Amino acid sequence: MKTATGWMIIHNGQLVDGTGAQPLRDGAVVVRDGRVAYAGPASRVPETPPDATSIDARGGTIMPGLVEAHFHPTYFNVANLEDLDIKYPVEYVTLLAAANAKLALECGYTSARSGGSLFNIDHWLKKAIENEIAPGPRLSTSGREICGVGGLMDWNPDFRRIGMEGLVLLVNGPNEARAAVRKLVKDGVEWIKTYPTGDAAAPDTNDHHTLCMTFEEMHACVATAHNHGLKVTGHCRATEGIKNALRAGYDALEHGTFMDDEALEMLLLRDVPVVPALQFEWASIEHGPALGMGRKVVDGHKETLEGGAESARRILKAGGRLGMGGDYGFAWNPHGDYAKELSFFVKYVGFSPLETITCATKTGAEIMGRADEFGTLEPGKLADVLVVDGDVLADIGILEDRARLLAIVQGGVLKAGTLSLAGGRSAAGRP
Repeated sequence: MKTATGWMIIHNGQLVDGTGAQPLRDGAVVVRDGRVAYAGPASRVPETPPDATSIDARGGTIMPGLVEAHFHPTYFNVANLEDLDIKYPVEYVTLLAAANAKLALECGYTSARSGGSLFNIDHWLKKAIENEIAPGPRLSTSGREICGVGGLMDWNPDFRRIGMEGLVLLVNGPNEARAAVRKLVKDGVEWIKTYPTGDAAAPDTNDHHTLCMTFEEMHACVATAHNHGLKVTGHCRATEGIKNALRAGYDALEHGTFMDDEALEMLLLRDVPVVPALQFEWASIEHGPALGMGRKVVDGHKETLEGGAESARRILKAGGRLGMGGDYGFAWNPHGDYAKELSFFVKYVGFSPLETITCATKTGAEIMGRADEFGTLEPGKLADVLVVDGDVLADIGILEDRARLLAIVQGGVLKAGTLSLAGGRSAAGRP
């Protein structure tokens, strides 16, 4: 992905730099050749050339671009699990994924980590974004997922004789787990996504307290992935599944729902980040019944929501790391609602807006393994900047309103936002 050439100054706004530091009431960011040259008080802004592009924050907020840490680009707001792998051909899903990536960028998400993708679409989507064929966030990819036979993701009955190869690689034992990872190595992915546990979505066979992979299978995935320089994450709700993942050497956990004292201690010892994805649970409870979601499933999501919220509070309080994002692309939790996760953590879980934004920027970049490149507004980092009309620390819900996103800057290039629609430099004005 190309970065801009020349200079840009973003001024007249509160600066929230993503590091967790308190905001600067009158801050500014200077960009040179696509990277942050200065981020600090407006009174100390270094001299810039007269032809520098200027963006007026209009008294709002200047902050890092957001990181969606559990992005499913190929989920197309489906209503039934089976739709994920058999409703549309791969050609059409590829187009849907490109549209979802564009939407994520327009929502202020300049980076994202894939949490699973039909076929290997996210890998090629990343190539298209980096080569500026399609707009979207900087991506970390995972391709197809891995689950034990008979587990949560093995929903197609054998009589259909269609397999699950497009969405998930099903394994029986450590040898098959190693073989599955090797397929993904050839696909060129960066993360191996696995399913150590079940979920409320499958209350009769693989609920949120069951295991879907053995420790031996999980360890085989990690050993093989790490040998090839890849990272491993997993859908972890059940307590024993969380512990198995930590013992096996996982690099991140998705959800980390039912975490007891022992699991928390193991997590902190290895400093493994967690992406709770809690707004999905609330959306399932609130909107699922109208879409045919059964009572047992809804009740399971209620338990998952409460357990996940408590685990997230404990992790943050203990000094652990949390990323923001998760499971958008279902009919009850559609693409485009990404920032609702941030509002949910403030309004329901009890995080402060500053804590939540730090999780959604700095920690998100850390999870992607690119904290030295973006995630905070510090000199030398890529100028991925979000300019918002309003004070996000007073009302984080502003981030849900795309009309309030003045500028979405990626590598110093104005990619989206109301100013880009108004004509870029001329709309931005001079300080």
